Amino acid sequence: MLDYHIGAASISRSLASYAVALLELFPAFKGGSIPLWMGSGQELFGGFLSLNIVAPILLALLTLVLCQGVRESSAVNSVMTATKVVIVLVVICAGAFDIDVANWSPFAPNGFKAVLTGATVVFFSYVGFDAVANSAEESKNPQRDLPIGIMGSLLVCISLYVGVCLVLTGMVPFSLLSEDAPLAQAFSSKGMKFVSILISIGAVAGLTTTLLVGLYVQSRLYLGLGRDGLLPSFFSRVHPTLHTPLHSQIWCGIVAAVLAGIFNVHSLSHILSVGTLTGYSVVAACVVALRLNDKKERESSNRWTSSWHEGVICLVLIACSGFGAGVFYRFGASVIFLLLAVGVAVSASAVLHYRRAYAQSLGSGFCCPGVPIVPCVCIFFNIFLFAQLHYEAWIRFVVVSVLATAVYALYGQYHADESTLVYQRAPESESDSE
Repeated sequence: MLDYHIGAASISRSLASYAVALLELFPAFKGGSIPLWMGSGQELFGGFLSLNIVAPILLALLTLVLCQGVRESSAVNSVMTATKVVIVLVVICAGAFDIDVANWSPFAPNGFKAVLTGATVVFFSYVGFDAVANSAEESKNPQRDLPIGIMGSLLVCISLYVGVCLVLTGMVPFSLLSEDAPLAQAFSSKGMKFVSILISIGAVAGLTTTLLVGLYVQSRLYLGLGRDGLLPSFFSRVHPTLHTPLHSQIWCGIVAAVLAGIFNVHSLSHILSVGTLTGYSVVAACVVALRLNDKKERESSNRWTSSWHEGVICLVLIACSGFGAGVFYRFGASVIFLLLAVGVAVSASAVLHYRRAYAQSLGSGFCCPGVPIVPCVCIFFNIFLFAQLHYEAWIRFVVVSVLATAVYALYGQYHADESTLVYQRAPESESDSE
């Protein structure tokens, strides 16, 4: 949830900057007439805080739209999404005619290690794809629609992202690209200022849809946690007329607005990739843990642990191996240490697979294929990328984890309602599943 709060605040700050940049295209707003506290932010206390008024206002407006119901918010989202997709296609087509293939040589000028670092930093952009899963209750056929929605949106976004990157780096050498507005700068340098205007409009539309999805998902997470008793029950209340979790939605808007109003994008986004990488790793581990089969009647008296505990130990070993491999690779350690870490992860995955500690999940819904191999690979590479982050991100992750654990230890475990659980463990014996 913290990822979504920080992400919403960070995106709203970027949206405010792009909205101001769009206004500055008009003569009445040129020449720096718009104050900093409406655009990039007015720094206070030596840059520790950055005051911005527009970002909280934008968050309040979008929260109001979401409070009206899914139908109204989805209509706004559909219009914005169609707008940004059309503009991205225009950008790709317009820029394709000005590509100089010489700019792609060498294709990875800073080496593969820089590619990994870049992938780690921008990994938080994948937060939006799991948002589809959080809308299961408002889907007509979630077993069919959710996998199609997640995989379909992922493939479309990958195609568009790769297309834009190829056009951008093909038009202008990567070393000459602007950090603040690379797309607009690239097309302006080629004399296509009209495309720069479209890019600003597309940026506003794209950030708006991302912000809508982020705020929407946050409220549904609070709804689920409030329903399970892990958070106070008022988060689970649904408005009788609007049919939306009004309290959760307003709370999400308030928290994001406060963060967006006083912190800049750099401070907000520093921890995002940490939470995303670890969050997806935990989900992958849960997929395996929920299917681990604890066949007690088949255990001999000399077994020192059950199949379920054995599986959890294997998952921990895979995560530790991924982190170790990432650290060894980052600091240029001997390849022997790297291979050793990979070998431990492969051995732990093999134990999960060949000792048959895994059982098919119950229910007729969508099941993750290739369990336990696919989740194990996911855990290893996510934690491997986690190790590429700056050590300050590790410290922030530890602090946030301690706070989250404290909330559960002091409140959640005493108020959890087990009757609301929707996930089921694998059967303890084969006869249980018949």
